[in-house]
Amino acid sequence: MDFFTLVLFIPACFALNMIPGPNNLLSMANAQRYGFKYAVGAGLGRIAAFAVMIFLAATGLATVLYASETIFLTIKVVGAFYLFWVAYKLWTSNVSEVVDIKQDNNSVYQLARQEFLLAAGNPKAILIFTAFLPQFIDSTKNAGYQFFILGAVFLSLELFAISIYAIFGVYLRNWFSKPNMKKLFNRCCAFFIGTIGISLLTERKI
Repeated sequence: MDFFTLVLFIPACFALNMIPGPNNLLSMANAQRYGFKYAVGAGLGRIAAFAVMIFLAATGLATVLYASETIFLTIKVVGAFYLFWVAYKLWTSNVSEVVDIKQDNNSVYQLARQEFLLAAGNPKAILIFTAFLPQFIDSTKNAGYQFFILGAVFLSLELFAISIYAIFGVYLRNWFSKPNMKKLFNRCCAFFIGTIGISLLTERKI
């Protein structure tokens, strides 16, 4: 893979990483509620889901999944309803304290699992890996190696985006220090996540 391709790929990729989708909104909400460390730790669940998707794209399976109307519809419906569940949990969350869960490895695992399921249930992520990444693949060279390089860059930038949203979430603690303001913040995040879920159900497949 030549240097010029990476120069074009990195800014385009980072723009996708920074889109305020459901996972980024969840990272911000987690940071506001539990702190930077837990938000980034939870984000590793998303990284794991995207790593699986990149592997599927490299082997051609993601294209098959996207081409199948039944499988794609199933992913879309399940993903949308999981978004509704996450939105409901945020909407009804307890905001009496800054940290309202026991801070241990099990807590990080639960948050990471939530991020993993949220990313895995987003059909738009499948589209990114089946339509976006292949545009930067040179068909005359080893495709597997190129997918590995592009995938590693994508995941690194995704982790950077998670950190940025987490920092922003921690910063918002100062603005939303009172329980009523915390509840307002959580409900705003819940509203936008729920809206994304509705858009998944109503939009047609590209």
